[in-house]
Amino acid sequence: MEWKGIVLVPAAAGDSGGDLGAGDISPILAALFGNRTAACVLLFLQSYGEGHAMRIAETFGFGLNMTQRQLKRLEGEGVLLSRRVGNVRLFSFNQRNATVRHLQRMLEAELQLLPEVIQERFFQQRQRPRLSDKPLLVPDSLYCAIEQN
Repeated sequence: MEWKGIVLVPAAAGDSGGDLGAGDISPILAALFGNRTAACVLLFLQSYGEGHAMRIAETFGFGLNMTQRQLKRLEGEGVLLSRRVGNVRLFSFNQRNATVRHLQRMLEAELQLLPEVIQERFFQQRQRPRLSDKPLLVPDSLYCAIEQN
């Protein structure tokens, strides 16, 4: 069996489907980066540009300590940089390192190979808060359900 990037695996019976499972990430990516947590952290940062540990952990259903450990390891190795914004530490790629720039091109290619369902669920989340006066668009089917009650 040949692996090409991340693959979508059907959820097992009773599975909530909220987390990336062990079979969802290519064993090659996990081997290259040490484990699947590190691979998902790097894909997340490639997709969003920067992120903090809690958001990354919640996105993939990982433990916060495990995510923080990977972020610190990658920062210690010079792959990532971090900066404090208020009480949050934001991580991003170290653009001064040529190897990291090559890594980003490879990660971008991996993101493009993802099935659309995975891209939308994990790598295309809303980034900005909704405007307070912006009207909420509700599907017609919901209006019908509200009117019947």
